Amino acid sequence: MSKRPIPTAEKESGRESSADSRADSERIQKLLARAGYGSRREIERWIAAGLIHVDGKVARLGDRISPQSHVTLRGEPAPLGAVAKPRIRVLAYHKPVGEIVSRSDPEGRDTVFDHLPTMKTSRWIAVGRLDFNTSGLLLFTNDGELANRLMHPSYAIEREYAVRILGEVAPEILARLRKGVTLEDGVARFDDIVDAGGSGANHWYHVLLREGRNREVRRLWESQGLRVSRLARVRYGPLALPRDLRPGRYRELEHKEIIALYQAARLSPPELKPRGQRGRRPGKHSRRERFDWKKR
Repeated sequence: MSKRPIPTAEKESGRESSADSRADSERIQKLLARAGYGSRREIERWIAAGLIHVDGKVARLGDRISPQSHVTLRGEPAPLGAVAKPRIRVLAYHKPVGEIVSRSDPEGRDTVFDHLPTMKTSRWIAVGRLDFNTSGLLLFTNDGELANRLMHPSYAIEREYAVRILGEVAPEILARLRKGVTLEDGVARFDDIVDAGGSGANHWYHVLLREGRNREVRRLWESQGLRVSRLARVRYGPLALPRDLRPGRYRELEHKEIIALYQAARLSPPELKPRGQRGRRPGKHSRRERFDWKKR
């Protein structure tokens, strides 16, 4: 297994992160941002300018501190004692066609973040993306390291998609897609293709990838002169799209589901605090209903 690359912040400092052995330690820019002293980018600029000190020493990007550390900003104390580490949360969201995975859109289109619950002390991070015309499972978490590992190709997390193809697919085409074809950004391939049936001009397949390049599933099929008429992500790592989760709604993951994601990302699972009411976007279809993506 290859070693995980040192994060950018640590490379910039020219050293490994300072070792704060306390269990509640975090990267300095993350903890200060959550305490409300500025955005992470602003804090990173202040660190680079030497404006932040920790326990009497100039802070560097990648340093880890705890709420008990003595921090000063421009010579003034920046207390952190009241900053609590947020509870780890993960959501499964069923993205419908017609939403973008962005916090805002200059064209005024609907974004997935408009439909998520608000958090007071942290924010949701999307685990990967789905394009405007793709639906299906989209994970969100407030743990940046978990999100990074689930997305990074070096961890080879499986992504499974249901694809409806317009037209007949010859066996030699499927063989090429399994072996690999050259796209504009390099060679790409499906790790597996399973015939899921169909009728008439439309046929369904389930395909498996272990990376998340832009529109990769569509581009692979289009490279063979085939048209994708429907595309939905139905699984990410160990988590499948819940069959009762309607488009445009979310569900907060259970303890065992979160643990499974951490294990897939080769991370030590956190101690999860009990959570309150099960998260679910209010609205129509409040009763549990079985969702069949083939019929949509």
